[in-house]
Amino acid sequence: MNMIAAADLEWGIGKGGDLLYSIPEDMRFFRETTKEKTVIMGRATLESLPGGKPLPKRRNIIISRTLESVEGAEVCKSPEEVIDLLSDVPSEDIFVIGGESIYRDMLPYCDTAYITKIEAKSSADRYLVNLDKKPEWEIVKSSPVYAHNDICFKFLTYKRVK
Repeated sequence: MNMIAAADLEWGIGKGGDLLYSIPEDMRFFRETTKEKTVIMGRATLESLPGGKPLPKRRNIIISRTLESVEGAEVCKSPEEVIDLLSDVPSEDIFVIGGESIYRDMLPYCDTAYITKIEAKSSADRYLVNLDKKPEWEIVKSSPVYAHNDICFKFLTYKRVK
């Protein structure tokens, strides 16, 4: 299973229900990487999407203890329920897309993380686990540094060391 996120230098991923930065190249990478795949998210992430609706051209799984149903998505009450539901889906076709608690709860099931590393610090109130401090994770691929409106970023791929 994969996770995909954009994180700043302190591994911040969001504030007030929004992303920290709007970087078109990151959005394009996200769309291209997750299109026609299964995405797993929490209720707050669903609500932050355009119109509060599931992402098109993807199988959407929402982990929520409070939602009963969501049009265009499947709702699970726990990570374990998601794992059972997706037992026949190839791991490389599953992407955890947020938010903070969903990343944390699903991390043990992930073996690849696609991180857009933003070379800036912000006043985030939501964070991703710092993979650089986890010895079981290593960077296996790094892009050149790009810039958008004076914000530098790069695309990193982390793999879980077996």
